[in-house]
Amino acid sequence: MSAVDSIPAESTASSWLRAQSKRGRILKRVGDISFSLLVLILGSPLLLLLALLVKLSSKGSVFYCQRRIGRGYKGFGCLKFRTMRKDADRVLASVLASDPVLQAEFERDFKLKNDPRITPIGRFLRRSSLDELPQFINVLKGEMSVVGPRPIVWDELERYGRTMDEVLAVRPGLTGLWQVSGRNNLPYETRVKLDLFYARNRNFWLDLGIVLRTIGVVLLPMDRGAY
Repeated sequence: MSAVDSIPAESTASSWLRAQSKRGRILKRVGDISFSLLVLILGSPLLLLLALLVKLSSKGSVFYCQRRIGRGYKGFGCLKFRTMRKDADRVLASVLASDPVLQAEFERDFKLKNDPRITPIGRFLRRSSLDELPQFINVLKGEMSVVGPRPIVWDELERYGRTMDEVLAVRPGLTGLWQVSGRNNLPYETRVKLDLFYARNRNFWLDLGIVLRTIGVVLLPMDRGAY
C-alpha cells in the first residue's frame, strides 16, 4: 500500500489541522509575520522599482490577482506583479484554439513554456521569481506562509485526489520544495509528492533550507523551470 493509499478516506483538511501542534503553528505564524514585515520594509525600494517597470512596460495594472486555494479549501486572491499583456485571456484563447500542441501543454501543466502573453519585463520577473514578492502581503493577511505547498488553482484539485486534504491543512507557501527543485521542469506527479512530503515533514530546519535555496534562485535566475 502506498503512502497516499494509507490516508483515510474520511480525512478532511480540518481534521489534519486539528492534529497539528498548536505551539508549532503559532511559532510558524510569528515567523511568517516577522519575516514578511522585514522583507516589505527593507525591500520597499526594490518593490517600488519593479512596480514602476511593470507599469511602464505595458498597459494594465501593476498587480495581478488570481484565485487560489488556501488552507482548509478557503479561496483567496494570490497577488503577483503583472507579467502578462492586458488582453492575456483573449490571446490565450486564440492560441489554444489554433494550436493543438500548445493546448495539450496547457491542459497538462496549466502553463505554456513559450507563452505569447508574457511581457519582456514579465519574463525576467518570472525567471527570477520576483513577480511573487507581493505575496508577502498574502502572508501578512494569513492566507499564505513564507514556506509551504504550491498555491494551486481550482482546476488542479483533481490531480491531488485525497492527498489534497492533508496538503490543504497547511497554508500554501510563497516558496517551497517545488520552487527550489525544478518547478515546471518536474512531472506533475512529482510536484504533488513534494507538496505532500512538505505537509508531512515540515519543520524549522526544512523551512530554513528552502528559504536559503530560494535566495539562490532569485540571485541567480537561470533555467530552473520558472516560466
